[in-house]
This record gives sequence, structure tokens and C-alpha cells, in this order.
Amino acid sequence: MLDMIGVGPFITLPLLLGAMGGPQAMLGWICGAALALCDGLVWAELGAAMPAAGGTYRFLRTIYPGEFGRFLAFLFVFQLMVSAPLSVASGSIGLAQYASFFTRTPAAIIAIAAILLAVLLLYRNLAGLRLISSVLWFTVIATIAWILITAALFGHWSLAFSLPPSAFHLGRPFFTGLALAMLITTYDFWGYYNVTFLGAEVRDPARTIPRAILISIVFVMLLYLAMNTAVLTVLPWRPLLDITSLAPRQALISYFIQTAYTPSLGPATALLLGKLAAILIMITAFASIFSLLLGYSRIPFAAARDGNFFSVFGKLHPTRNFPYISLLYLGAAAILFSFLSLAQVIAALVTLRIIVQFLLQHIGVMVLRHTQPALPRPFRIWLYPLPPLLALAGFTFILFGRQNYQRQLALAAVVVLLGAIAYAVRKILSGRT
Repeated sequence: MLDMIGVGPFITLPLLLGAMGGPQAMLGWICGAALALCDGLVWAELGAAMPAAGGTYRFLRTIYPGEFGRFLAFLFVFQLMVSAPLSVASGSIGLAQYASFFTRTPAAIIAIAAILLAVLLLYRNLAGLRLISSVLWFTVIATIAWILITAALFGHWSLAFSLPPSAFHLGRPFFTGLALAMLITTYDFWGYYNVTFLGAEVRDPARTIPRAILISIVFVMLLYLAMNTAVLTVLPWRPLLDITSLAPRQALISYFIQTAYTPSLGPATALLLGKLAAILIMITAFASIFSLLLGYSRIPFAAARDGNFFSVFGKLHPTRNFPYISLLYLGAAAILFSFLSLAQVIAALVTLRIIVQFLLQHIGVMVLRHTQPALPRPFRIWLYPLPPLLALAGFTFILFGRQNYQRQLALAAVVVLLGAIAYAVRKILSGRT
């Protein structure tokens, strides 16, 4: 749950409402949760069957034997060199959006400063995840609880369900909007599978990994639905979509708190509470940046040490014993991506991961059932093969159902092509046949 709930749900509600033009966009949460459950069942089976460090990297090496599996594992790590800094950049952009509640400093400068600070802390080897994780978890849960309590005290629940007349008119705009809404909620849900990357360190992985994945998805779905509905009880969706100023959309939760408490406490106190909400979410965003840089920097390092990625990423700092090349690269790439909009970053990130990771695993879990039927499977996908087939359909809908999806597909094609070229060059230079 900690990996799933970062800054995402605090910054994506305006994008979600805009996708479908009203609170019917909550259907995106429901469909996104159903897709996450189908996907989670695939991760649960693979993670319980192969509880080794590396997650997808190990799965692809096992599912697809020989040189093809080695290439797909390399390609997975190669795309992480783009998608991982995109993920970090989404956190820095979210932090900068809430900083706009305090200052008019350009958002890009704040986003860059946040990434540089996280890299500096990690470069000094202050990688105490227990404290960071505790702060993040407490801050997120406290903020969500505050939002729900505020809505219960001051919200008007009829506002959240005031649908436009054409809300469920099943035409092309409805389905293109739903595909975009599902892309956004998919971004918000992701993280339930991170336990598989630590499979070798999980106690009783056959039970723990499936439970961690599936229970987390259900509880986070309930939290997201409750929180987003709560916001709409105070901030009506129609004015929110018509607002010309970006500030209320960028720091939505702060304006939610300020609006809710102004009638009872006065504008000055309500403004202070809005600033407190912004600080809480900025803490969440920074902790997310920190933990993402820490975790992702270890994946290219592990692949390089396995002999299946560029050797430079396998270097450790000479005195502090951490993969500094990998960390510096991810930080630099994340800074570049921080100049993009949040919508651009999310669309590129989700598209790339679906094509080079999720589709391969959903096809792979069915391939593995056929090629290795005797492989011990402590957890088996419920209603197999329906979940992986539904997940494949859902991810395909996200890829092709949106308007202007071609740009993200072109980016993914370029990454795959460059990855294939890099793999071929490495193979030639190393003399492997």
C-alpha cells in the first residue's frame, strides 16, 4: 500500500475529471481497480512461483528461454532507464504544483531542486528507508483521513453525484474519455507488484506475495474512491473544470481544505490550513522521489552485475558502496523530464510500461503454463485464463482507445528499437554468439 499511495491521488483528480467531463470519471477508478486485480493475479502467480530478487527481470528470463529471454530481460531494464526517471519526475512535478500554493517560483526550478536534494541525500548514503517509509505512510494516511473528516463535516454529498445529462452516453467521446481515465488510474494504482522485486527477502513468499498484492489493491481502491468523492462534496466539479487559473487545479487538496474551512474559521485560518495540507503533500512527494531513486537505481546495477546490461552501471562508489552511476543517471534524466507536463509524463510512463513489461508478462504467464506445467505454483490465478486475457484487453484499450495515443506509441517504439540496437551491439562487442 505504501508503494501504491504516493503523490499520485493528490494530483490526478483534475486530470481524471477532465478526461470524462464530470464525476462519471469515477468509473475510471472502478475499471482501473478491476484491471489492477486481474493484473495483480498474474503478478501473484509469478511472484509466488519465482520468489527471487528482480521481479520482471527474473520472470522474463524464466518464461522465455535462451537468447530471446535474455533479450527481453535486457529490454525491460533498458526501458526502465526511461520509465523510472519519468516516474520520479511525476513526483517532482506534483511537489512543484503544491509549492505553487506558497510561491511563484517557476515549477521547473522547484521540481529540479527536489530531485537534486534527493540525489544529494542518497549520495551521502542516507538510505534509511524505515524512517522515510514511516514518514511517508503517516503523512499519506493522516492527509487522507483529514480529507474524509473534512468532507463529513462540511461536504454536500449530492454535489459529488451531480452528473451531466450525457454522462453515460455510449458514444466515441465516452470511450476515449474512459480510456484516458483508466490510464490515469492505472498510474495511481501501480506499486502493488513491488513486493515481487524483493521476493528473495520475503518471509513465506508463497503466502505473503499474493496476499500483499491483492489486499493492497482492494484497500487502496476503497481509499481512492472515498477520497476523490470527498473532494467533490466541497469543490463542485463544474466550476473546477471551468476554472481558468491553474493554481486551484495544481494544488487541489489545499484549495479543498481552504474552501471547506473558510465559512466556519474565517479566510485567514483556512488559508493556514490549506498551506498545512500543501506541506503534508509535499512531504509525501519528496519521500516518493527519494524512495523511487533509491529503489530504481538498484535495478540497472543488478542487471549489470548479472552480465546483461552496460557494465558501467555495475560500479559501486569507491568509499560509500552504493551504485552511484545508476543514481546519477536517473537523477539527471528525471530533471530533464521535469520540464514536461504531468499529463505527458503519466501517458508516456504508462504506455511504455504496458508495452515492454505488462503485456509480456500476461502473455508469458500463459506461455509458462504451457511450457512448464510441472513448475510449482503455490498460488494459481483464480478463474484462469480469464484474468490475464481481461488484463490484456484492458491494457490494449488504454493503449489504443485514447485520442492522440500515437505519440506515446512512437516513444515506446523508439525505446524498443534503441534497446534492440544496444543489445545487438553489446552482443557483438562481447563476442557472444
